[in-house]
Amino acid sequence: MSGTEDERDSGGADGGTDEPGTADRPAGAAADAAADAVGEAPGGAADPAAGDLSAEDRAVLAFAARGRPSSGEKERAVREQLGMSPVRYYQYLNALLDDPRAARHAPVTVNRLRRLRQAARDRTH
Repeated sequence: MSGTEDERDSGGADGGTDEPGTADRPAGAAADAAADAVGEAPGGAADPAAGDLSAEDRAVLAFAARGRPSSGEKERAVREQLGMSPVRYYQYLNALLDDPRAARHAPVTVNRLRRLRQAARDRTH
């Protein structure tokens, strides 16, 4: 592992915006980390206070809210932090953007991503 605990907590040695303390977690641990943050058992049981979104839903939305400097870095981070392929991540995120519970949970992120999605659709039609 390169970097110290302090570097991971401040976003890493490269200045990234990774979630604090997750650099040494195994792939797929982001959902468990989100579950820990809300006091939920790992495995995705819905939390009524979060509008019935699963821990994985919340982890994907939190990941989408953070920017990445390059697509290659983002793809690597998707695999390491969410434990899914980039294609699956985008399919999952696209479905979340149409879910009103996601909009209630993270309205700024969801609305921003909806605008980007619509702009991309408008360019191709």
